[in-house]
Amino acid sequence: MSANKKAGSHPAYKGWSPSSIARKRAYDKKYHQTTARKKYRAKLNKANRDAGTYGNGDGKDMSHTKSGKLKLELQRINRARNGRNGKSTKSN
Repeated sequence: MSANKKAGSHPAYKGWSPSSIARKRAYDKKYHQTTARKKYRAKLNKANRDAGTYGNGDGKDMSHTKSGKLKLELQRINRARNGRNGKSTKSN
């Protein structure tokens, strides 16, 4: 899997010093290597495979709802939603 080459160039980083961006990249890299994050990704990938949409290029993935359930949703909509305090805004 290739790294995101645009990481750190998002408009949200406007005004950040290069050293701050580098520090954040290092933190993110370490964070996403943890066992908990790997298990979390594996759980979502399994749900995506079970839904029959993993790797077929249909542009859908699993979205978390307020109740914690997973629901199939377009990637662009799911990943664009920020939620409130890290929580889903979906009702189901």
